[in-house]
Amino acid sequence: MKLFYMPGVCSQAPHILLNEAGLPFELVLVDKSKKTYDGGKDYFAINRNGYVPALEIEPGVVLTEGPAIMQYIADQVPDSGLAPANGTLARYRLQSWLNFITSEIHKGFSSLFNPKMPAEAKQIGKEALAKRLETVEIELGKHEFLTGNVFTAADAYLFVVTGWAGFVGVDLTPFPNLLAFRQRVAKRPAVQAALAAEGLAKHAA
Repeated sequence: MKLFYMPGVCSQAPHILLNEAGLPFELVLVDKSKKTYDGGKDYFAINRNGYVPALEIEPGVVLTEGPAIMQYIADQVPDSGLAPANGTLARYRLQSWLNFITSEIHKGFSSLFNPKMPAEAKQIGKEALAKRLETVEIELGKHEFLTGNVFTAADAYLFVVTGWAGFVGVDLTPFPNLLAFRQRVAKRPAVQAALAAEGLAKHAA
């Protein structure tokens, strides 16, 4: 398998999952500005939307969208615990968290990176994001990870997107459970390996 990625963005979550699952894979760096890879190949031929992640399962077979990719990876190693079995209530709860992180937290952070967004709009965005983080904070006060005491795809995703907080001026100190969660996840060997491979080890916690 080949994972097309850019350092520090949401493709880091499936990168972590691939490490956690112990699956063989190749990292393929995508040039953010040129949208090329391997010295000039057109990344739009891999994903016509131009963003990462994309997972090439075999030549000509490509899966896009982070939550789908992460569930695919988890399902290759069912005993890993990275995703509950398909058809179970626990799996639907995982999908609920993946959707919540995508639509409410990932998108909330992404908008704050827009240099054209007025300061007033950014403040409104930060306030909305804080409310969503309160939901996470409450859940992480009940157990170690989002769905219980087992690390799953949702936890990898949450770790990655909340790691953007310092870059956009979002204060996580009002969320001690989330901060403790980030410290726990940052210590995982699979996470440390992904951060090191992307040159981001210093941004772990």
